Amino acid sequence: MAEPGATAQPAPEDWPAGPNPILAMNRMGSFDWDLDSGRMHLDRQALAIFGVTPESYDGLATTASSRMPAAERDRMGNMIKDTIRAGSETYAAYFRVRRPEGGLRWTHTQGTIRRDSTGRARRVFGIVRDATQELRDTTARREQAAELRRQTGIVQRTTAALASARTVKDVLDVLQKSHGLARLGADDLVMGLLEDGRIRLVADGPEGGYVPGTRWTRVEDPYPMSDVIRNLRPAFLGTPEAFAVAYPALWPRIEGLGVSAAAYLPLVAQGEPIGSIGLLYRDKRGFTAEERNVLVALGSSLAQSLQRAVLYEQEKDLAQHLQHAMLPRTIPAVAGADLVVRYRAARHGRDIGGDWYDVIPLPGGRIGAVIGDVQGHDTHAAAVMGQLRIVLRAYAAEGHPPATVMARTSAFLNELDTDRFATCLYAEADLSTGVLQLVRAGHLDPLLAGPDGTARRIPVEGGMPLGLSTQFGSLGYPVSTVELDLGATLLLCTDGLVEQPGADLDDGVDALIAQVGRGPHDLRLLADQLTATVEERGGEDDAALLLLRRRAAGIPHYGGRLQQSVSQGQPRDLPQARHLIRSSAHAWGGGDRGEEAELVADELITNALTHTDGQCVVTLRVLRDGPERRLRIEVEDASSVLPRRRPTRPEGVSGRGLLLVDLLADDWGVEGRGNGKCVWCEFVIPAPPGRGQGY
Repeated sequence: MAEPGATAQPAPEDWPAGPNPILAMNRMGSFDWDLDSGRMHLDRQALAIFGVTPESYDGLATTASSRMPAAERDRMGNMIKDTIRAGSETYAAYFRVRRPEGGLRWTHTQGTIRRDSTGRARRVFGIVRDATQELRDTTARREQAAELRRQTGIVQRTTAALASARTVKDVLDVLQKSHGLARLGADDLVMGLLEDGRIRLVADGPEGGYVPGTRWTRVEDPYPMSDVIRNLRPAFLGTPEAFAVAYPALWPRIEGLGVSAAAYLPLVAQGEPIGSIGLLYRDKRGFTAEERNVLVALGSSLAQSLQRAVLYEQEKDLAQHLQHAMLPRTIPAVAGADLVVRYRAARHGRDIGGDWYDVIPLPGGRIGAVIGDVQGHDTHAAAVMGQLRIVLRAYAAEGHPPATVMARTSAFLNELDTDRFATCLYAEADLSTGVLQLVRAGHLDPLLAGPDGTARRIPVEGGMPLGLSTQFGSLGYPVSTVELDLGATLLLCTDGLVEQPGADLDDGVDALIAQVGRGPHDLRLLADQLTATVEERGGEDDAALLLLRRRAAGIPHYGGRLQQSVSQGQPRDLPQARHLIRSSAHAWGGGDRGEEAELVADELITNALTHTDGQCVVTLRVLRDGPERRLRIEVEDASSVLPRRRPTRPEGVSGRGLLLVDLLADDWGVEGRGNGKCVWCEFVIPAPPGRGQGY
């Protein structure tokens, strides 16, 4: 630029420059096309773009267009015709021309249409330019953007999958089984979690890639995972040489794995490092800025998921310890029975619930078996379950009849400061007789499998769930009595064992019956098979299972003791009591005396219900007096009025009950029991064959 005040110099002779030199500097050529004659003037740069020498060009537009592939030539011709017909003045398009050395070159043209006074198109002026590099750059950018979108999509999908991961194993499964690493180009991963100042390796890379001594490492150790945790910065090792220089102690131990590049990312959650991850590549050299950004974003999402997983596992561990503390640590060995229990935690929630089981040894060779389920899947449900288990066990051990045990447990739950209810099934078995008394509180019916394995459902009349029965004033729990034959198996379970997604509960029970029938005879193998099926099904509820099999060997050599409550307002109680007496007398070897015992007991029960208010309790037991055995029946009620024999009239029916008792029973009497009384009778029964006088 001239200084201010300087004298202006004359302009050069070729000033101002024509358009051709300026176009040539921008690798552009110009053309002038006369539409009437078909002639087209091309400057030297335009001729070079079309691949035509000045000497060979005859000045015709058809000669220039012959350098174009036929499809391109037709497309361009139609496009120009359409532009002219539409009355437009300009057009622009990309097309390809053949190079003299072979191949095709992308070219771009822009044209202006000149018309005469009538509007007819006469000439076209324009430029052409080589667009090969332009489109190559555009394609590269487009491909680069597509690759970035692909990788970003992988991170988004991986992040969405990580949102449902509950454990550290779930997180690793998302990375390894969803092909996320493969789509990002990584071949393997290593991962470590920070625990008490040390790094615990939870994923050790490719098969055979574990480096001995690195299962636990310190943050100060010269390893890449330690470095990124210390510095809170990722490390990108783009070549084997860079890896070897950065970590000379580690590289010789993994060189044989064929790693060509690696990216190590710190896992930071809420500003604190919780671990690190390393992505290993076999066919990669270097990392672009976009790849680094994508991997850093992946590390951030992964850290949040891992933090949730670690907290979940800590809560799960605490909950499971609570669950195990509430359940029986061991199941007692019971003479005359094989017992197997199983508990399977739910897969969702905190893996803890209110399911429980219990086995309670009772006096007189009896045994109590309990299965129950408290509403909910949390620590509160487990705490309520533990209290219920202890209370029910205490009531049963005190010797209360099964119905009383259930009623008192329900009242206890109602008194707790909780809104939870529970279902329960209590079975009291006399192993010497096989008599089984069942009480159900809103729970599933039990199953009974015969010695041949054929299973069936036992319909048990039930009451309301524990806690609810007290609220609704319905504490009456009917007792069902069945016989457990030698070799037969009682199955108690919670609904988690039979629930199937999308299926009715009865269908699940039918499937369980079929599975028991097909299952192995060994109780432990059968229990494992039943719970394994639940695990495969992936149920959302926990499940408890109790199997009790009566066997001949080891049955105690003493009489049993059974109890049954009979209420005035429960018409089924009396027939059930009769069945209990009849089956017990038969099982205890009473023979023909069983019918006499049933008749006498029926009379005593009827008297108690007729002349007292409320209910009576019937107790059966076998007494031994030297070589003699006696079947004793006791009927207790809350009235202190003692029965007395009255004279009978031929035309009357009253007064004959105690006469019948006196005639049939070998002995009978009345005892005061606090505010009530007990009327009892005894029948001498023979000793069982083969047991002599030691029974």
